[in-house]
Amino acid sequence: MADDLKKMYKTIMDDHFPPQMEISFVDGDNRQTLFYEKVDWVIEGVRKGLRYGENPGQEAALYRLANGNLVLGETRTIAPGQYLASDIELLQSGKHPGKTNLTDADNALNILRYFTDTPCAIIVKHNNPCGAAVSESLADAYAKAYMADRVAAFGGCIAVNRALDKPTAEAVANQYAEVIVAPEYEDGVRDILAKRKNLRVIQIQNIERLQSFVGQRVVEFKNLIDGGLITQWSFVPEARSEADFKLAECEYKGEVYRINRPPTKNELADIRFGWLLESGVTSNSVLYVKDGVSVGIGTGEQDRVGVAEIARDKAYRKLADRYCFEQHNMPYNELADGDKKNEINARVKAEKGGLTGATMVSDAFFPFRDGVDVGLREGVTAVVHPGGSLNDYQSIEACNENNATMVLTGQRSFKH
Repeated sequence: MADDLKKMYKTIMDDHFPPQMEISFVDGDNRQTLFYEKVDWVIEGVRKGLRYGENPGQEAALYRLANGNLVLGETRTIAPGQYLASDIELLQSGKHPGKTNLTDADNALNILRYFTDTPCAIIVKHNNPCGAAVSESLADAYAKAYMADRVAAFGGCIAVNRALDKPTAEAVANQYAEVIVAPEYEDGVRDILAKRKNLRVIQIQNIERLQSFVGQRVVEFKNLIDGGLITQWSFVPEARSEADFKLAECEYKGEVYRINRPPTKNELADIRFGWLLESGVTSNSVLYVKDGVSVGIGTGEQDRVGVAEIARDKAYRKLADRYCFEQHNMPYNELADGDKKNEINARVKAEKGGLTGATMVSDAFFPFRDGVDVGLREGVTAVVHPGGSLNDYQSIEACNENNATMVLTGQRSFKH
């Protein structure tokens, strides 16, 4: 059985999807059609599109928007020909890419587009960021993103917004990743990456124009079990600059509740970083960020208190693993020395998992203060969420009691 599974993962699926696809929206005599063309690559003499879909045995195809425009009301789809994730250049690939490789790369770019003004690294696994960081150098941004959750980063997709340099390439080559995406690769970098023969090395020159993709929409499709489709416009976060975040304020039973303390400059930077990172996280989600680095990311949970606790617990575990790896060059779970383990545990506990001074981010409002309290008990000093709960006053009171600040976006950021 194990040998069969290994063979299955290595199999390149034939797909029977046609070379072209059209989707028409019809309103009486008005017909708007989007024209798509299939994408494939030649790897070791084999011309093939996607290796397979989400799992071996599922045929899949990648199409790029070649022509057509869709205008519904005042919303317009992105113009054809502005290719990004659908028109990648494979510089190295021991294997054809699969669906998950490209969807991971796409979500990394979805987040990366908001951070064009500074070196940024995003690591995505199973279509969710597991590590993200901005810094003054690309190598430092990647190191911080990787160490934020190096366990989950194993086999992930790395995306950066600067030309990949040698120091960053050396760090990437020392870990196992499925995909690296960059706008350019400096001289000698591809030789370093060649140490990982099955690493998909992808160049997308339009990454340099990521800023132009901010605010643009595409039409999204969700398939139903009976073949039906749900269509929607893609999400665009409205709070994208620091000035867009408003101090929390609400009225309850005739009394006005306001947050006492405005954010500091550093907190405001983390509020923006965390909220835009949140746009690429599967809902229901809560995450924590600090100094431009993700600390704990909770995804896809059913209740808000639960996901706040999951993100908190992950912050503790990931920090313990980071300290163990830095001090003893081994994963925390493999450390057998009880004294060394106790020393790490004590340090992580004293630092509250790195959450002291962090910013707490929620993609929807907190229905009660118990969700916010999870972060505040760990020393979180700033909270950002959409607002709009009948009980916003509870969360405001909780923050004021702990001298924490809170800002509202006025917009939910669900992603399913």
